[in-house]
Amino acid sequence: MTAIDTSLQICEDCDTVYRRRALARGEVARCVRCGAELERHHRLGVDALLALVLTAMIVFVQANIWPIVTLGLNGQQVSSRLWGVIATMWRDRAPVVAVLAAATLFFFPVLRMLLLGLVLVHARRGRRGPGFREAMVALHYLRPWTMSEVFVMGALVAIVKAHMYFEVTANAGIYAYGALMLLVTVFSGVDLRRLWDLTAEPAR
Repeated sequence: MTAIDTSLQICEDCDTVYRRRALARGEVARCVRCGAELERHHRLGVDALLALVLTAMIVFVQANIWPIVTLGLNGQQVSSRLWGVIATMWRDRAPVVAVLAAATLFFFPVLRMLLLGLVLVHARRGRRGPGFREAMVALHYLRPWTMSEVFVMGALVAIVKAHMYFEVTANAGIYAYGALMLLVTVFSGVDLRRLWDLTAEPAR
């Protein structure tokens, strides 16, 4: 098998080839020709990323178990969870919106965290696990479709507006989603392409 020269990197936008060098803290390497980002320095190692993903999974479970908001009117109170909102949209003849909400707020984030966790578990040992290539491709395409931050911002706006008509109490679920948004933002900023360099193909 021919050895791959990992000292070289190619710009994904214009295919210009560069020789990789070690980056200092906070430094970003950009393509001279087109300005695209080639690589950036990351302080988080594989172990730290795995811990971050596990934390995000725990917070994600809490965000889906706990109520998001409680609405009160004339002495009656109703609490709502994410899946309650999705079910209501489905019953109110908005199936497309319900499916998109379920996919972007639940299924895609779950799949992304599971795939990333699986890749990092094997990467801790410096090797690529089964399905590494497929998992990395899936992570690349799933990245734009995890929209927890959009949901949190929309929920906060809705809570503020609902105060005009109801007694509104923000529950633990919305705070859990806020924490999840921060965690997702952190590991979304990590360039997972470096896992190709940190891991080796399993021996055949």
